[in-house]
Amino acid sequence: MTTMKTPDKQKIIQLAQAVIKEEANAVLDLSNRIDDDFVTACEYLLTTSGRIVVLGIGKSGHIGRKIAATLASTGSPAFFISAAEAAHGDMGMIDKQDVAILLSNSGQSDELVSLLPPLKRLGIRLIALTGNKQSNLATNADVTLDVSVTNEACPLGLAPTTSTTAMLAMGDALAIALLDAKGFNESDFARSHPAGRLGKRLLIKVADIMHEGKEVPQVLEDMSLKQGLLEITSKGLGMTVVVDASSRILGIFTDGDLRRVLDQDIDLHKTMIKDVMTRNCHTANQEQLAAEILEVMQTLRINSIPVADKDNKLIGALNMHDLLNAGVI
Repeated sequence: MTTMKTPDKQKIIQLAQAVIKEEANAVLDLSNRIDDDFVTACEYLLTTSGRIVVLGIGKSGHIGRKIAATLASTGSPAFFISAAEAAHGDMGMIDKQDVAILLSNSGQSDELVSLLPPLKRLGIRLIALTGNKQSNLATNADVTLDVSVTNEACPLGLAPTTSTTAMLAMGDALAIALLDAKGFNESDFARSHPAGRLGKRLLIKVADIMHEGKEVPQVLEDMSLKQGLLEITSKGLGMTVVVDASSRILGIFTDGDLRRVLDQDIDLHKTMIKDVMTRNCHTANQEQLAAEILEVMQTLRINSIPVADKDNKLIGALNMHDLLNAGVI
């Protein structure tokens, strides 16, 4: 059993810095290997009518899962299969229309090399990411991307560190090259990440989160200020919209307006709300992105906004809390 030593703060810092520098240099060195082989690999991945199958084992397998996930989330349908599981039935998940990316630093992993004959019988393109261009994996692949490194960052030279970082970086390079070639944009990314913040900002419309029907605070222009205050209190949006008999928006009265009128010693019962409302108020369109309305509200420093149709008739309302609850903020 290893005896625990008292931590040496300076040594810890120096070692951590050395690891980061070693891995950064290895990744930087990869840029010199982006050549015709890389372009060919991209062409295989772009032209396949099937899916991208990523295979690996051990630490390379963990990297493979990440590469497959990145490809899938950036518009290139992909999935990961452990080489060990593929040898015991999961090969059935691979179709002759697919293309495979095989990961192994040594290029000699038994589990991966044993898959080469059945993969070749399927007739699919094989892309190898390996640190050994003379390995069985490299010589049997249709194209090989060199992810070799000079040293592992591990001081023992044993734990996969620099090699897995380089492999991951090459996978990211493939994914982003494909993303650009396919014209994959922010909207496409949002559709594949509907629960993420970007997805919500690019997909959620005003209509999806606005209050409608009886939830919308509204009063007629000839109602008293007191009636307006009761409507504000009952609906809880911090404002009420003032409309005419046809539901056309005439103005808005907010909590902020209330503070201003109270300073004027106004009679709540006799004062008509049309006399103290804010006219020509800003409105939202139900088809607008909620993120767009958020920007408008922040610029104008308002907390609530009515939603109007093309005839300026009131159809809904929302406030900052609605945007917050929807994850737009």
